[in-house]
Amino acid sequence: MTHQHIYDEQGKQLCCTLEQKINQKTEDYSEDDGHEYDHSENSESKFRMFLPAIISLVLLLIAIGFDNYYEQAWFKGWIRIAWYIVAYVPVGLPVLKEAFENIGKGVIFSEFLLMGIATIGAFAIGQFPEGVAVMLFYAIGEIFQKLAVQRAKSNIKLLLDQRPDEVTILENNATKTIKAKRAKIGNIIQLKAGEKLGLDGVLLSKVASFNTAALTGESKPDTKQKGEPVLAGMINLNAVVQVEVTTAYTDSKLSKILEMVQEATAKKAPTELFIRKFAKIYTPIVVFLAIGICVLPMLFVENYVFNDWLYRALVFLVISCPCALVISIPLGYFGGIGAASKNGILVKGSNFLDIMASIQVVVMDKTGTLTKGVFKVQKVMAIGVSEADLVKYTAALETKSTHPVGTAIIEYAKGSEKNTNVTEVEEIAGHGLKGKVDGNEILAGNVKLMKQFKISYDAGIDDTPFTIIVIAINQKYAGYFLIADEIKEDAKQAIESLHKINVKTVMLSGDKQAVVNAVAKELNIDQAFGDLLPENKVEKVEELKSQNLKLAFVGDGVNDAPVVALADAGIAMGGLGSDATIETADIVIQNDQPHKIFTAINIGRKTKQIVFQNISLAFAVKAIVLVLGAGGLATMWEAVFADVGVALLAILNAVRIQRMKF
Repeated sequence: MTHQHIYDEQGKQLCCTLEQKINQKTEDYSEDDGHEYDHSENSESKFRMFLPAIISLVLLLIAIGFDNYYEQAWFKGWIRIAWYIVAYVPVGLPVLKEAFENIGKGVIFSEFLLMGIATIGAFAIGQFPEGVAVMLFYAIGEIFQKLAVQRAKSNIKLLLDQRPDEVTILENNATKTIKAKRAKIGNIIQLKAGEKLGLDGVLLSKVASFNTAALTGESKPDTKQKGEPVLAGMINLNAVVQVEVTTAYTDSKLSKILEMVQEATAKKAPTELFIRKFAKIYTPIVVFLAIGICVLPMLFVENYVFNDWLYRALVFLVISCPCALVISIPLGYFGGIGAASKNGILVKGSNFLDIMASIQVVVMDKTGTLTKGVFKVQKVMAIGVSEADLVKYTAALETKSTHPVGTAIIEYAKGSEKNTNVTEVEEIAGHGLKGKVDGNEILAGNVKLMKQFKISYDAGIDDTPFTIIVIAINQKYAGYFLIADEIKEDAKQAIESLHKINVKTVMLSGDKQAVVNAVAKELNIDQAFGDLLPENKVEKVEELKSQNLKLAFVGDGVNDAPVVALADAGIAMGGLGSDATIETADIVIQNDQPHKIFTAINIGRKTKQIVFQNISLAFAVKAIVLVLGAGGLATMWEAVFADVGVALLAILNAVRIQRMKF
């Protein structure tokens, strides 16, 4: 990782420290297995980080004591100067080294140069304690910045922690432990209770329950049946289970998610880019202003004292350093991405956090977004026959059909249709089925089937918007099955939450208008449009955008690609189920919960709020102290607060988002 990479076309001259750390960590994580770090060295590495500052602080406090409280005859002249230089070196040398390296690469006006000029200048005019203190507090600020970046990275580390180094496979009826990355497609993994799955696969055991919190942000266990997919990072909660590997280690969903989160740091929000460009112009200006403060007064001021005006110029330089801005703003956005990831929402860049913060309308596809996309029997009405017999006879007849509606009835029957004798089955196109079950003639289909066989039925059925399967037994109306796509449990809560933050809701669907209206009424959606082809959805979204509304579209991210592209933010539901979804959407909600749409908007708004709080704080404090410094009313100590103090406050404010509950 070189400095030159950082100072690219986006004007990143002054963000070297934070950007290097974030990008370097991203590279470190993506090397090899992505998890070659040692947790046991955490406290030791923190101690090493603080050691130079501790040495400098101890020497500085002793020197101040000798200067002001416990005067020593020997602590004078070159001994005193040497003492302060030794106190300065642990924290100052790395900064001066960075300044020279940047100058060698053509980057002259960096924060390192500002700190170097200010502190060396303080030494030159005999202000040794201030010179050491400025660099010491700057170094402490840098350490806290590093810790903040590490904290912001913790969610990615959590994802990495879910990929075990080793897996146990079955080979010739014996278990064998191998490196996870060496496992091959087709290998059978044996997973004990409490163990994490290392690769994507399908469950071979009859049933198993998994903790999927690291992948979806959902704490509720997920029960999987034999043949269902299971993903790397899931933790087995049951007894020993077996999983057949279906995806290479590097191609797992977890790897793709991790890669996406890493890439998100490269996509900057407009605020971030503006601050970088602003800093690029701002820094050389303040350097020349500082020179002016030092030199120009000799033309106008009587009794001009060079040291006094140089001190004012140095104070001005320290205050003007834009650390608080260039550190806290990208860290704020990075924290927002981390907070979203922690909540099972993958955001592909800080620019999309900004977009989500300003969303005014959320347009949603119905099937798979607000509903589960699976037909289920919602109601059974039996007339002149027991419900059990109605279900048994109908399910038995539907076993001879492949229609999804028939599948829903078979699932509802739960095996009661077995051990029945089904004969003479005839499919009547567009109407339904006719056949004999245990000698009884059964008709199962829509109302057209009843009309064709001149069987009277409940007229109220004609007004029902949902799918109705009407049943006749031995030429007599026997009841019906009401079948509908099941609404997700949190869909209503999601719409209510969006309305509370003044976000308008619109539903688009290819289903018939009557069904769409029924769902919209139940969920209290503002507008709903049915009978739409993909091109009709595009027209509706264009119509909304023509009203200058910031719009997010929520769908599957594949079939609705034209609408996703047209929307300001494309949100995909069920990212773990589709590689294409992860690649095409701007934001991926991993656990299919509509309420996460509100969470994503909320995180975007909180992130933007924190970023603007930091900008306002930095500009306000710096403006006040800059004026005081230029007028000779502020010392180096006030300058340290205006720079490092404000930067620390901004960093603490930026990482606050990761502690918030959404």
